[in-house]
Amino acid sequence: MKQGSLLPNGYIPRIVDDQISRQLDLFGAIEIAGTMWCGKTWSSLSFAESITSVGRNDIRMAVEADPTIALLGKTPHVIDEWQDVPAIWDEVRMDVDQNGGEAGRFILTGSSDPQKDKVRHSGAGRIDRIRMSTMTLQETGESSGVISLQGLFDGEFQPVLVQQNLFPLAEMVCRGGWPMLISKKIKAFDAQEYLRSYFDALFDISIPRRGLNSREAAVIAQALARNISQSVTFQTLTSDAGFREIDSKRAVEKTAAYVDTLSALYVIQSVTGWDAPIRSKSRLRVKPKYYFADPSMAAFLLGTDPERLVMDGQTFGLLFESLCMHDLAVYASAMKNASSTPLYYYRDSDGLEVDAVIELRDGRWGAFEIKLGESKITDAAANLHRLERKVSLNPAARNPKPSFLAVLVGAGETARYDKANDVYVISITALGK
Repeated sequence: MKQGSLLPNGYIPRIVDDQISRQLDLFGAIEIAGTMWCGKTWSSLSFAESITSVGRNDIRMAVEADPTIALLGKTPHVIDEWQDVPAIWDEVRMDVDQNGGEAGRFILTGSSDPQKDKVRHSGAGRIDRIRMSTMTLQETGESSGVISLQGLFDGEFQPVLVQQNLFPLAEMVCRGGWPMLISKKIKAFDAQEYLRSYFDALFDISIPRRGLNSREAAVIAQALARNISQSVTFQTLTSDAGFREIDSKRAVEKTAAYVDTLSALYVIQSVTGWDAPIRSKSRLRVKPKYYFADPSMAAFLLGTDPERLVMDGQTFGLLFESLCMHDLAVYASAMKNASSTPLYYYRDSDGLEVDAVIELRDGRWGAFEIKLGESKITDAAANLHRLERKVSLNPAARNPKPSFLAVLVGAGETARYDKANDVYVISITALGK
């Protein structure tokens, strides 16, 4: 699909653009879903010839009276924030059917999942969903991207000089990948005001629209930030949030409702445990870890800034892992042979935990341990090889050998193959799609 006439001035190309283009050539409509302000509308407009902005009150009222109004315009036609009038979904689906499945008719954008009982049809075969994130370090220009995740799977690697220090990474974490901040070259300190505005909109508008309490939602969000990069239970979050219901079961159910709502609003996303092809009797731990849609969100909720972060190695390490998982999710989703959810973590009852595992549809897999610096490379490599041995012991595994094992680091001088530990050592500022 070629770019459209509504391409915004100063548009910064996004990794997801290639996927948008491919899917517009295949499906009658696509939905681009992601958190508020991640760049969905701009990416949609870069392929569009017309737009209906349902988020505007006057337009929303007209579309509520007659949902077909939202479809008027030259195609590809963007329907921005379609979930405000869920009936639009079924109208789009019917339009695609009535036009013989013609590809590339509509681009829907959504910053929340609509209530399922208000959408009658799944849209399967007519509307394809694309998940969009805030910008990765490759997109912001802070990663050279010279080491390709696709290349690692294909056996391609060349060492490079990196010379990455910690403080710039702390700034990247606290500023995040918000397109508006990147385009205006806003620094981490000033990003705090932007994030405050984001959370004001979330807690004062989006949460009440879902019939939930703003203050309680904020408490759960802060609990999630305190448990970032950990496989936390609802019971732990309930206790951390200080919910004191008479019935403990009801308290946990309340927590679950808030977590589900934050997921539906694309504020958080889950990474599940890898169902590894192993014969070991070790029980796998597959409950999800929760990460915010952008690492800066957790930093804001924790009340930290770059100066404080570099003085708190434990918190910095957890937020750095969040940054790495954010970027890995985008790079992995852009790969050939990627499934809809290619990124996992691994943990079992033997105490083995590996931070990130990427598995492709053909069964190939690779694994990362994530470390802020290079001092723990030997320990990280030992974990990776322990996982490799567990998988290799299963002759039924389609691909018992990993395509690669790597330690993803923050600070470091080079990206290289570490022969002594038999792993790649790669700075996040050298990794790309």
